[in-house]
Amino acid sequence: MRDELLGLPVKDRDFVVVGASPEDLVKQGYKPVGRDFPVFLHPQTHEEYALARTERKTARGYHGFEFHAAPDVTLEQDLSRRDLTMNAIARDDQGRLIDPHHGTDDIKAGVLRHVGPAFAEDPVRILRVARFAARFGFRIAPETMKLMREMARSGEADALVPERVWQELARGLMESRPSLMFEVLRESGALARVMPEVDALWDDPDVAREAMRALDAAATVGTNLPPRFAVLARWLDPLAVESLANRLKLPADCRDLAMLAARYANTVLDAAELDAPAVLELFSATDAWRRPERFADLMMAAFAGEPDAAPARARLERARAASAAVNAGEIAKSSKVPSDIRGNVDAARFEAIRRALARDK
Repeated sequence: MRDELLGLPVKDRDFVVVGASPEDLVKQGYKPVGRDFPVFLHPQTHEEYALARTERKTARGYHGFEFHAAPDVTLEQDLSRRDLTMNAIARDDQGRLIDPHHGTDDIKAGVLRHVGPAFAEDPVRILRVARFAARFGFRIAPETMKLMREMARSGEADALVPERVWQELARGLMESRPSLMFEVLRESGALARVMPEVDALWDDPDVAREAMRALDAAATVGTNLPPRFAVLARWLDPLAVESLANRLKLPADCRDLAMLAARYANTVLDAAELDAPAVLELFSATDAWRRPERFADLMMAAFAGEPDAAPARARLERARAASAAVNAGEIAKSSKVPSDIRGNVDAARFEAIRRALARDK
């Protein structure tokens, strides 16, 4: 309902079934999905249908819930367990809007507001609010921000599992204004809990401001996830990036590019001033010849938000293309001593880079 009311494309539909039991749905041919939630697949459309349910907190963290799904659970009760008012809106089978928490009003006002006290029972909701802020540009209701701060202070956010943290952060990084996600997490105190390395950027507000500006700039050109995360990593120490990657169990492509950005983004930024030996060393260190797509992502991360980056980028691209054209195989065949192969290939690549850079003079 939320996307429909916002005038956005509706990618999928969520169905809630009231007045039925799991056995009722199975008898009608619905296929159960998993054991933790009363969710079923429609026998023809394969869309998901969830039984109306309530939940009770039993332990800390994302998994510490006990669910109750029965024919006597109403739609209003089901909506009351949702995180935000804009996500607690439904339409019945006759097309009537059911909005017990006034989510429609909050959508019109551009406000993210929690439904009720149960919000505090699930720390993932802090991440979701921050992600929705990045997607829609909505402001956070004061009472919701207050509750999020209390959750962060209480240590509830410490129970978040790394995989779920990364899942939400990754989705937020792909929104139109990812900086808003980090600003909300920072304001709530949750950023210090889940990404203390990034939170430390705010020790120098100017650095944090530039990092967030670069992150949003990367979003405007439609970059994919690894370079967007690498934009953030370029402002961090390599050891901080390594710690963050290990703790959140980052996928290899994001980890590798982030480490390169932390180590070499500043060198890439100085490309206009680099001589041929420095460019050769940069290409060797970043494996630019065998991984040209990754090197392109590194440049994208390094140059994001830099207004006068075009000449430096063109210079590096020209030098990389020239050195990549060196036929290493032929050089290897013509080398009389096997131990000379590496040196001969480097010498040929150096000469190709030198000639490419000489065009700038």
